[in-house]
Amino acid sequence: MRNVRDILREKGATVYSISPEATVYDALKIMAEKNIGALLVLDEGRLTGIISERDYARKVILMNKFSRETKVSEIMTSDITTVKPATDMDQCMEIITEKRTRHLPVVEKDRVAGIISIGDVVKNVIVHKQFIIDQLESYIKGRTSKRES
Repeated sequence: MRNVRDILREKGATVYSISPEATVYDALKIMAEKNIGALLVLDEGRLTGIISERDYARKVILMNKFSRETKVSEIMTSDITTVKPATDMDQCMEIITEKRTRHLPVVEKDRVAGIISIGDVVKNVIVHKQFIIDQLESYIKGRTSKRES
């Protein structure tokens, strides 16, 4: 089974982040430019939170705040669940389902190594399941052709 390290290797370990003191507008601008749904919030290199489109919708728009005046620290999610590079895809799927989250920061030895999304996890779980199906079909076909001989 593939793990988080495999995903990061494929997609690249580029980590987009923002300071907790930046404005929500700045965060949205980066997310739009990079076509991503979340940014890690780093304070002097330390992971302190994550800000997502969902945070913006629920904590800025619905609360009648203004993105140019609101700091990231005011709306970021501070209680974040992280995974390690060795975490396998089934474990990631369990965490995403249980925690109802869409993004998992990857941390190793207190250092941010990357971030994976629910899309990354689902895609890899599907690829793995298809591989198993293909192997089983090949095995069954091999057994059937031997019987016919």
